[in-house]
Amino acid sequence: MEKIRKAKETIGRVILGKDEVVELLFVSIIADGHALLESVPGSGKTKLAKSFAKVMDGHFSRIQFTPDVLPSDVTGIQFFNPKNQEFELREGPVMTNVLLADEINRATPKTQSSLLEVMEEKQTTVDGETLKIAPPLFVIATQNPVEGNHGTFPLPEAQLDRFLFKIDMGYPTEQEEKNILRTYQKNEPFETLTPQISLEEILYIREQSKDIAIADDTMNYLLDLVRLTRESEDIELGVSTRGALAFMRASQARALLLGNDFVRPEDVKFLAPYVLEHRIVLSMEGSIRKTKSQVIQEVIQEVPVPVEAGSVQ
Repeated sequence: MEKIRKAKETIGRVILGKDEVVELLFVSIIADGHALLESVPGSGKTKLAKSFAKVMDGHFSRIQFTPDVLPSDVTGIQFFNPKNQEFELREGPVMTNVLLADEINRATPKTQSSLLEVMEEKQTTVDGETLKIAPPLFVIATQNPVEGNHGTFPLPEAQLDRFLFKIDMGYPTEQEEKNILRTYQKNEPFETLTPQISLEEILYIREQSKDIAIADDTMNYLLDLVRLTRESEDIELGVSTRGALAFMRASQARALLLGNDFVRPEDVKFLAPYVLEHRIVLSMEGSIRKTKSQVIQEVIQEVPVPVEAGSVQ
């Protein structure tokens, strides 16, 4: 895990005060998931995504979504080359290792849906030809929640379910913001970033995470949280089985990154808001009285945390 630690420290020199967010991104890629960053403009979402990609020794692509971006601009296109009188494949930006989908909620639903196959199946289809994407593929999407419905298209539940985490960047504290201003007063730290971990190492760690043990009590705790999202009066649509599986993978990944050989209940509790909140749909009455965040916090508080008994044999 030394390479991961160095990579996190390197990003921390550029993105100050967001250690928890950086940790969640590494958990996401180790768990073979994707992350959705949401916050007000100017909070560092795009720079964080670019910094994360830069510390990995892989290929990086970026799509700046606008309403006029077409699905073929994402997946690729067959075009006629007049020089040799033949059709040729022009690969889209999804053929990469780290894809930054910037302001994804500004794309039309048709264009958003072009990412579904890519994110879930790790492949794309161009004019009937299926192209496999070499692992790892990690999609970091950003969206601005304050734009309302002016030129934006909210992501449907099927698309949101493809993201392992939804992370709110939030504002920095006063001291963190002062540190940011001092750091960027004369220099641009982003330019000094260098790769710290290879793609092969990421894939190796990913395979290791699958061997992290989960005790029955911890697994039951995870499932109780998921089931309560389906039974709450405030929730119309609860977390799916795919969401439960993603929850488990994320818990294993975090345990490994913390140097543990088994998942602790605290790993599950820590990750719950990031995994569950964007996967639920509130009922009409629930949405009037509460936010999704409040409902998920109530779910977490209602389910007792099991006493940690130690490692699984």
